[in-house]
Amino acid sequence: MNKFDVVVIGSGLGGLSCGVMLSKEGLNVCLLEKNSTIGGCLQSFKRNGYTLDTGMHYVGSLSEGQIMHQYFKYFGVIDSLRLRKLDENGFDHFSFSDSKSYCHAMGYERFIDTLAQQFPKERAGLRSLCDVIRNVGSEISPQVLRQGRISNDGQAYMAMSAHEEICRHIGDERLRQVLAGNCGLFAGEKDATSLYEYAMITHSNIESAYTFVDGSQHLADAMADVIKSNGGTVRAGAKVEKIHLNGNEAEYVELAGGERIYAKYIISAIHPQLTFAMLENNTVYKKAFFTRVNSLRNTYGIFTTYLLLKPNMLKYTNRNYYLFNTDDVWCIEKDYKGMNVPSTLLCMQPNSDSEYTKVVTLLTPMPLSHCEPWAATSVGQRGEEYKAFKEQLSEHVIDFVSQHFPQLRSCIDKVYTASPLTYRDYTATPQGSAYGLIKDYHNPMITHLPARTRISNLLISGQNLNIHGCIGTAVSAAVTCSVILGSEYLAKKIGEA
Repeated sequence: MNKFDVVVIGSGLGGLSCGVMLSKEGLNVCLLEKNSTIGGCLQSFKRNGYTLDTGMHYVGSLSEGQIMHQYFKYFGVIDSLRLRKLDENGFDHFSFSDSKSYCHAMGYERFIDTLAQQFPKERAGLRSLCDVIRNVGSEISPQVLRQGRISNDGQAYMAMSAHEEICRHIGDERLRQVLAGNCGLFAGEKDATSLYEYAMITHSNIESAYTFVDGSQHLADAMADVIKSNGGTVRAGAKVEKIHLNGNEAEYVELAGGERIYAKYIISAIHPQLTFAMLENNTVYKKAFFTRVNSLRNTYGIFTTYLLLKPNMLKYTNRNYYLFNTDDVWCIEKDYKGMNVPSTLLCMQPNSDSEYTKVVTLLTPMPLSHCEPWAATSVGQRGEEYKAFKEQLSEHVIDFVSQHFPQLRSCIDKVYTASPLTYRDYTATPQGSAYGLIKDYHNPMITHLPARTRISNLLISGQNLNIHGCIGTAVSAAVTCSVILGSEYLAKKIGEA
């Protein structure tokens, strides 16, 4: 009989983090991934010999003494990572249709000074807002871990509006837009995004921001190697179709093909809607529960345009560019030559062996509704109209970006694209959502899900619990694993690594 202490469903960062933590603490772990390659949004893939990243384009708080460095140190992978620190004087640049540009710099004093040079009357407001951002970010610091807590109580911030808090400190409308310009990192909605979500992600990047060299797959591979070195099992191509219940307990998971894998604990690191849909023999949850879970709104998706460049044509620039075709950075719907291009995030991929970049990734927000005609199709089976739709949209995206980078088009060798449907099918995320469930400050207790379920040994993890991204997913994994290991014990182990 296949029997383990813990089965983890999903090998994105959330599932890998759970697998590493529990295997390091002596549990026999089996991690199951439906795709042929592990990693979720850490996954890199090859096209024409080029390495392309799926979704993890840069990471915050990775310098020594900061929270993600501490987690990766505990995981045992920090020395395996190939990283490049982004430009401290301006890691994120924001350009608007009037050709004016602004940037976010690293370190709070530099961050304030850089923006105050363009908005001198707002220096005091910038400082008071940064005090708030830093206070929120400190809720999950290494110092908090060493005190035996995974995080302090940040629930009050979850019930506060990010947009309203920015406006409370800042009077200049353009500066308000610049400060919220990174909202694409969390699929921000002006009328929903909490101060907690905005401040956690903004704080982490102000602390330090890094990009992966030669793709992020090596992080997923390093974490899988740790699980295996601790005696755990990592299986790709193992799609879980059922979670079989026996009363109030999850007895086993069943894979496509009928194989059963038993465990004392089952952790699902995939979307909660899909998790609860897999329950078999359920007598625990009533119909109203499923209705409520399925009614929770998901964030929008991303249309990704991958530009494979001719050799030695475009020098790598150590920053990211947010390009706006609107004066409202929160906007995700705008008609641009008949297509939806409200904004695009441009990321250059650094290489270990060249000062030139080989790949430029363009990320454009897109609700799945734009792909509705092909919603019932699967990868590779969507037909010529879908292909033409993607080609047309990618051309409009390139046209838009070329207004800011006129030399870009001449550097392009080949173009590849991925739509929200691509994400839906590969990451099993409803509606192709890039960042999972919307965390609505109006209803924080409903939209932030707990790790425990009403099934005694079924836990959930991943970006849908807390916030998404590296930090949110790692912290959520620690919260989930603390149910098994004990919160104080695990926090101190991570904090003292």
